[in-house]
This record gives sequence, structure tokens and C-alpha cells, in this order.
Amino acid sequence: MENQNIVTLIDEEGTEMRFELLDVINYEGTDYAVLIPDDEEADSVIILKVEVDENGAESFASESDENILDAVFAIFVENNSDEFDFVD
Repeated sequence: MENQNIVTLIDEEGTEMRFELLDVINYEGTDYAVLIPDDEEADSVIILKVEVDENGAESFASESDENILDAVFAIFVENNSDEFDFVD
């Protein structure tokens, strides 16, 4: 059975990268996707802001505010501590 939580993103150079969507966290009214590279050796996540255009299409955008990223990651850890082993 294929994993339904796989998303493919295209970087600035046009390279496709596959990620597993681990969770969507709502923080202060904005949704953030917590993703991990679809690679057995991956050991860190990326957090991207979920944006919705006027047609309802979703896309991901970088978030540059470290305070927001830290807060979203803290919520992710709290919500998923039973499912993942987190290393400080």
C-alpha cells in the first residue's frame, strides 16, 4: 500500500523532492506543515507555512520567523511524543 502522506515539492532549481507529511499544526490561525524528507536516513524535519489561494489551491511557503518555527515544532513534539523519539 502506498503512503498517502507523501508530497512532492519542487525547489528553486526545478528539482523534485519527496517528503512525508507528518502533521499539520495550526499556530495563531495559520497552518504549518511538518515534513520529513522521504529518505530512510532523514533525521530532521522542515516546517512550511500552508497557503491557500483564491481558488482554494494549497501551496507551501518558507517561514523565516524563528520564534514561529520554534513554537510550531514545540507543539509538534508535544502532540507526537508517543509516536516519535525526539533527541534534544
